[in-house]
Amino acid sequence: MGLSERERAGCRALLEQMATDELMALTDTITNRLVLPQSRQEAIHAILVYSQSVEELLKRRKVYREIIFKYLAKEGVVVPPCSEKHQLIHHAKQYWSGQLTDRVAEAEDINPNKQSYEQKQKQQEENDWNRLGREFCQWFFELLNSQHPLRRQSKEQWGPQHFWEDVKLKFCYNTLEKNTEEYVGAELVSLRLLSLVKEEYLLLNPNLGAGGLKCVISPHGLVVVAVAGTVHRGNICLGIFEQIFGLIRCPVSENTWKIKLVNLKIVGENALEPGTQVQKPSIKYETNELQELYDGKELSLVEPRILSNVHTELGE
Repeated sequence: MGLSERERAGCRALLEQMATDELMALTDTITNRLVLPQSRQEAIHAILVYSQSVEELLKRRKVYREIIFKYLAKEGVVVPPCSEKHQLIHHAKQYWSGQLTDRVAEAEDINPNKQSYEQKQKQQEENDWNRLGREFCQWFFELLNSQHPLRRQSKEQWGPQHFWEDVKLKFCYNTLEKNTEEYVGAELVSLRLLSLVKEEYLLLNPNLGAGGLKCVISPHGLVVVAVAGTVHRGNICLGIFEQIFGLIRCPVSENTWKIKLVNLKIVGENALEPGTQVQKPSIKYETNELQELYDGKELSLVEPRILSNVHTELGE
């Protein structure tokens, strides 16, 4: 199969936006470490040669949604800023195949004033769930962080009452090596999360701004909230975290949600590859990836990138 000449030129321009270390890592993945490029251009050449299709290449985790969006914007292809990665890939494929001949018409098609009633209703629902996710995270992290020995404790009590009895916690932490812990039951999950703050003196600071929070809902009412942020001890930023919650509404208490599942990953500075580009923590999962949690599938935790003001490894 391989890429057409126009696809190859487009992908080259897109790959030029990536950091050198990410290009090298992407080359390793695509070639199974059989090709060892000595420069950016060699890495890009290998990626283009060994990629079987545009879709296969652009779906790679290292090819972030933002990179595709910026490429399309530079080319004058107007797409909604809230587009999912798979939608951006579709637009890129159309553009390279010559199907987007009238970009002005394309822009008119996505004019918010021409949205159908169903589209507006869907957007309103998404806004409502994002508001729920933001309010939940504000409540959860304020309550958890207040259990720190050096902070003023919240009037609300931390405990198993905030979790369903069969709640599951998967906790991955990566400092010098990868470790995974799993807990089942409201009491055990509550105590393990509490120990991070009360015994290990950590504070979790969520990024509730653009890019740091994402919410989706299943047809059966499970709300998935994904949030990224920084991990602190005292005045030192130790690393970053990603936390994913599954929430189910409590049937006996109005407007009350309890936690059904928790996936938490903490990454220390020392665990990142040398030369990794730093940025504000953000959620890289697509909606369809978060939706896999509806079916009880394992979610492949993305390796987050660290903030520039990290000075010490987690665990010191």
